[in-house]
Amino acid sequence: MPNRLVNATSPYLLQHAENPVDWQEWGDAAFAEAAARDVPVLVSVGYAACHWCHVMAHESFEDVGVAAFLNEHFVCIKVDREERPDVDSVYMAATQAMTGSGGWPMTVFTTPAGEPFFCGTYFPPRRVQQMASFSEVLAAVAAAWSARRQEVLSTAEAVVEALAERPAARPLSDAPYDEVVEAALTGIATTFDPAQGGFGGAPKFPPSMVLEWLLRHHARTGDPRALDMVHRTLDPMARGGMYDQLAGGFARYAVDPTWTVPHFEKMLYDNALLLRVYAHAWRATGAPLARRVAQETATWMLEELATPEGGFASSLDADSEGREGAFYAWTPEQLREVLGAQDGAWAAGVLGVTEEGTFEHGTSVLQRRDDPADEVRFADVRDRLRAAREQRPRPARDEKVVTGWNGLAVAALAESSVLLDRPELADAAARAAGLLVATHVRRSSDGSTRVARASRDGAPGDAPGVLEDYAHLAEGLLTLSAVTGDHRWFEVAGRLLDTVLHHFAAADGGFHDTAQDETDPVVTRLGRPRDPADGPTPSGQSAAANALLTYAALTGSVRHREAAERALRGPLAIAVRYPRAAGAALAVVEAALDGPRQVAVVGPAGDPRRAAVHRAAMLSTAPGLVVAVGEAGGGDDGPALLHDRPHVGGAPAAYVCRGFVCDLPTTRPEDLARQLSGGAGRAGAVSSTA
Repeated sequence: MPNRLVNATSPYLLQHAENPVDWQEWGDAAFAEAAARDVPVLVSVGYAACHWCHVMAHESFEDVGVAAFLNEHFVCIKVDREERPDVDSVYMAATQAMTGSGGWPMTVFTTPAGEPFFCGTYFPPRRVQQMASFSEVLAAVAAAWSARRQEVLSTAEAVVEALAERPAARPLSDAPYDEVVEAALTGIATTFDPAQGGFGGAPKFPPSMVLEWLLRHHARTGDPRALDMVHRTLDPMARGGMYDQLAGGFARYAVDPTWTVPHFEKMLYDNALLLRVYAHAWRATGAPLARRVAQETATWMLEELATPEGGFASSLDADSEGREGAFYAWTPEQLREVLGAQDGAWAAGVLGVTEEGTFEHGTSVLQRRDDPADEVRFADVRDRLRAAREQRPRPARDEKVVTGWNGLAVAALAESSVLLDRPELADAAARAAGLLVATHVRRSSDGSTRVARASRDGAPGDAPGVLEDYAHLAEGLLTLSAVTGDHRWFEVAGRLLDTVLHHFAAADGGFHDTAQDETDPVVTRLGRPRDPADGPTPSGQSAAANALLTYAALTGSVRHREAAERALRGPLAIAVRYPRAAGAALAVVEAALDGPRQVAVVGPAGDPRRAAVHRAAMLSTAPGLVVAVGEAGGGDDGPALLHDRPHVGGAPAAYVCRGFVCDLPTTRPEDLARQLSGGAGRAGAVSSTA
């Protein structure tokens, strides 16, 4: 019989709707029931593509005996961390404080007020050495609640007090930007793996934000160290098993230092960020590998994650047939069955498939460490293997459309459409933006613009958007406007940033991760989250700084520029000691140090001369380049950067500005490229105030 998750928006929650556990969604009703029954609460946090979440579900939550004990002694709440990052954040802080580590599945026991008193992650169905079984944990917690209530409540009170003190202890940085950048560059170089690329040891995650920062730093300063680290990371990542050599797209991370064996889940946010990084790397170097990977990743996003409503689904599962990686791994015999003996042996050599295997049970993850001598033969082999793989049971897809991650996808696809000369990518970005604005964005009773965190099948969920949703969506819309010249996206972005300024602001000038009037009461008691560090995606504060700086450059708004600078103070406080956790903020700093440079492109829509000048602008590597495109004069609805910009000699023209100085306008793409090619310093040799 289905439990109370049957009407959930989240596919992860729906995966548990048939459990014998009487799961509920997060909300006041669940805690009220716990208070009425005088029982503790089990908060189980995970996400749809999480392998060990599935394992614990099969082992424990599908067990009738375990479920009966849970239903009698607890109120059970299931949380999708991707839908409720605020809930995940506060309980992860508690879990790390109490156990010294964290991860998913996350298992938290709380009072009926939501105050945590015992935390953990995965618990096995039977005792494993010193790790208690889940049943033993449940029995101990239930006994403690019954016989040692005051001790439990005292522990919960101490945890809440510790969590509530976090914001007051958070440092801020007022150091000069160039000093922070140089110190961070020295720090990141000490963790760089010169043999395999990446930073630190295994497991290795794709360092998207750090790589974007290093690309911008090289563009601004010409420092060869930065570009070398980018090149020596992007190439091994794309040639190893973390990249799908048949269909494109990146897995979440590699479990080894050589990028050979991935954790096979594929996330929208990783691929959106990496699409942009590889496209930018190609723009900076012209490397064919970077262009190919960008092309394939964009195609994979459209083919594998696009939803019927126009958005992008969250992820593909790591598992199929109940086994992690079963969809992706091969044996030599399987290659021979599909390709025949001769092509099978050749493909095994090219793709690193061995008799011993590089993965589990004698299987291998496909790699492409070197380009094959015969590309035509390889293309044929790849197509045949992919067609055969499509006959295997496919990994499940999390259909949830998350606002912030779709904002990242909109930005990446829109920009790549110009760089890769693929207009269909901009069309896909516009469809996603249209869905988000129509379905996720709403006007609240106070007149402000609000967003829902996620939707499924075109229906928004109840969870409110968090800071990263507003910031990434605003950045995506600003990028889409810069690519298409459709200024309605610019207008919505401005309204989103107004909400950030008014409802997310912190007393010291930065931003909280939740709106002050949409923060869950339990989350408020545990300490309104405000994490300055990047995770798999840029931190909310760094993302807000990025969008605010872009908007300031488009509008000339000092208020938005100052807000961006205040938002950077938190992330930059950790940048010197932990640069890997502040790559997004450092990338924004590079843009600020460079201006950022502003380009206004004016001319009739559809005029090929405007298109040529526009593409020349987009091909510039200037850090944080801000582009506005539209009709001459800009009209009333466009960015102020376009205002009072006439044609030159009747032809479409580009105006380059930096700070308070502008170059003379140009109508020639090659002249514009020269104006934008300089590093730090003045934007051009011949300037006039404007």
